[in-house]
Amino acid sequence: MKDVREEYHAEGLSEGHLHDNPVEQARRWVDEAIEAGFPLPNAMTLATVSADGQPSTRVVLLKGIEGGGFTFFTHYDSRKGEEIAANAKVSFTMFWQPFDRQMIVIGEASKVDEEESESYFASRPYASQISAAISPQSQPTSREWLEAEVEALQQQHPEAPVPRPANWGGYRITPTEIQFWHGRPSRLHDRFRYRKQADGSWVRERLAP
Repeated sequence: MKDVREEYHAEGLSEGHLHDNPVEQARRWVDEAIEAGFPLPNAMTLATVSADGQPSTRVVLLKGIEGGGFTFFTHYDSRKGEEIAANAKVSFTMFWQPFDRQMIVIGEASKVDEEESESYFASRPYASQISAAISPQSQPTSREWLEAEVEALQQQHPEAPVPRPANWGGYRITPTEIQFWHGRPSRLHDRFRYRKQADGSWVRERLAP
């Protein structure tokens, strides 16, 4: 691993390239990754912290940027859901290697309203609705049990919509800090940080790479 090297060749990132609102700048970068056809352009590595201070991470999918925040969906009684209930402070990272770009968001997560969760669940493919409805996410299980539960629920609901489980829904991460990183040759990267102020405005500053 010590010999693995990756040189970055991206053009420079200056303050003139950045939107005054970091949430809108984040939307630009996500949209550009989607338009470029990158695999899983909305994948984000989400970090949560347990009540006793143990961090954990996993990859989830960003499903919206609205209401001043970033939305994803999951089981509320999963490990991440239990940790958010104990400590709403979270962070996530998105990395788009072909663009030599990384974005880090720090903030707090809160549940979206029931109507929004219902609407998104109904928009999911039938098989995804089934899987979400039967899964005791993060709990020990067996493949045989999962497949048996899928078959049983498919018999009850042979077509969409499948009822949304009460323990499944969305979270919106409201940011207090957002960083934009742009890889540059010789590791002299461009890096900008926005920090939210008490009056709701944002302060932007360049950071050393």
